[in-house]
Amino acid sequence: MAKLFGTDGPRGIAVTDLTCELAMQTGRAVAVVLANNTGKRTKVIIGKDTRLSSDPLEAAVMAGICSVGADPVLLGVVPVPVVPFMIKKMGADAGIMISGSHNSAEFNGIKVFDSQGHKLTDDIEEKIEYLVLEDPQQIPLASHDRVGRREDAKNAADEYIDHVREIVDTDLSGMKIAVDCANGCASETAEKLYALMGAEVFVTSSSPDGTNINQGCGTNDIEAFAEVVAENGCDCGLVFDGDADRCLAVAEDGQLIDGDRLLAIFADDMKKNGCLKEDTAVITIMSNMGLRSYAAERGINLVTAGAGHRYVLERMLEGGYNLGGEPSGHMIFLDDSPTGDGQLTGAKLLKIMKESGSKLSELAADMVKLPQVMVNVRIDPQFKELWKNDKEVSELIKELDSSLGEEGRIIVRESGTEPLIRIMAEGSDFGRINDIAFQISDKLKEKFRIKKPS
Repeated sequence: MAKLFGTDGPRGIAVTDLTCELAMQTGRAVAVVLANNTGKRTKVIIGKDTRLSSDPLEAAVMAGICSVGADPVLLGVVPVPVVPFMIKKMGADAGIMISGSHNSAEFNGIKVFDSQGHKLTDDIEEKIEYLVLEDPQQIPLASHDRVGRREDAKNAADEYIDHVREIVDTDLSGMKIAVDCANGCASETAEKLYALMGAEVFVTSSSPDGTNINQGCGTNDIEAFAEVVAENGCDCGLVFDGDADRCLAVAEDGQLIDGDRLLAIFADDMKKNGCLKEDTAVITIMSNMGLRSYAAERGINLVTAGAGHRYVLERMLEGGYNLGGEPSGHMIFLDDSPTGDGQLTGAKLLKIMKESGSKLSELAADMVKLPQVMVNVRIDPQFKELWKNDKEVSELIKELDSSLGEEGRIIVRESGTEPLIRIMAEGSDFGRINDIAFQISDKLKEKFRIKKPS
């Protein structure tokens, strides 16, 4: 069967690849597969990001939902965690976030949540894919007098802000922070949230025009923002991606604090306070080896999931754990939210800083990272998956990985959200791992005539 879902829902170039017709059929299938089957009308929450293409895709998804007799609730532009929050608050049956996340403006995507605010399981995704791609005629359309009715939840963003403030009950008075909103969804909420918590807030990249989301800003491009943090004497900088489910931080000295270091800070703080369930955090295969050493020294167990925060969440639910995260900045605090929440992550970090009286650079100093080199190789769709079965490529990866021994590793995988092969080499010798990463990159380009790394 054809594949619709990647690691985070349907993705593609908006309107041409991810068409309005496909969005409408996805809306229909989501409403049918996730229907409550109780006799009550099915309700589906819809949020969107700031891309120009989000408006027509929102309209298409809404049309699909209405056409099968379900009721869509429109939130407008909101951070992605607002969707699962409103699902639970309104007792809805499903939720959809129209967003291309950290990708550039030409891309868009459809993230789907179940009635608990969780990403979908594989079997549910397969049911939706079958209806959309294989047999859309199976979807029963409503009669003219049973079509769905649109509802607008105009105060969703403010309700979410109040929710985060209730979770992170602390006074940030006296703190000066910078916030990079990536010209995305955080532009609607971040400044207000942290100002209400008492902080002095310096905001950048908070003027979305529909085409500038993630453009030279946000979690994709932190260099200029790091200078802003240091030059303005800020205690901390918080950096979000386009839909604000990721958060990275910048210390007062301009140093980037990535997701691994953030997870280390949260795990240590939660363990000290007796609220880290099973003394365990869930990480991914991409997490730095330095995080493992840090955790072992502090009696923190680490459970490894596949790359992608949906897999982190699955392992958390399976094991009953309440903290998980990725180097990219997706943090899941399962006691508070069923999905990654960048602004909640930022608020929790600021609380730790305020209550400990420590600078962020001091909190992050104990986790010593091994050097990592990341190379992205853009691929043409016809070459997807082929490299995995190529003998020359696989033998080269195996040989180079073996040469690093226990002091390093190599991970080569396809991105679940972009047309890229991601090469990660990690070890104590930067020059060596840099050479390894580009040897693999060159071999992939040689074999498949793939474009230069982006």
